Amino acid sequence: MPITPADDEKFMRRAYLQAHKGYSEGGCPIGAVLVDGQTGAVLGEGHNMLVQEGNPILHGEMSALRAAGRMKSRHATVLYTTLQPCFMCAGTIAQFGIPRVVIGDCANAGSDETVQFLRARGVDVVMLAPAQSPAAADCIKLATRFRNEKPDLWQEDWGGGKAAAAEQDASKSPALPIC
Repeated sequence: MPITPADDEKFMRRAYLQAHKGYSEGGCPIGAVLVDGQTGAVLGEGHNMLVQEGNPILHGEMSALRAAGRMKSRHATVLYTTLQPCFMCAGTIAQFGIPRVVIGDCANAGSDETVQFLRARGVDVVMLAPAQSPAAADCIKLATRFRNEKPDLWQEDWGGGKAAAAEQDASKSPALPIC
């Protein structure tokens, strides 16, 4: 039976558990799960591995794809990610033709540029609403907590694109307002 929006909460909770695992290991709390869109079988799951492996490209999405291993096609999959994908991960999603991405936390992303990028390439991007999704609310809380506890590690991992750079520049020059 194909995955339905009702399944999103269950798989986002599973991605959140991966993020929490990464957090408890001292790493960045970003988790992901790749699911077969027809059967609901979990093909791969993982979390950010910057701290654990010293690998700056093993974001949660990349870790889940690595765990899934070789596949002839990913065109019938759904990727659940606790944080809005960065451009590296969004590019990989587009490259592999993953048709649907479900996001738990957009609040801690620098901007919606990657969502626009994916949608422009035909990807169905679903952003779970924290008011209706307890898993999404937990994703936001965990990432916010981590950003407050380890801002330097967050910046090293996420980078944050233009918005984060502007934020950093503004913090160096307090007279400049952040718009």
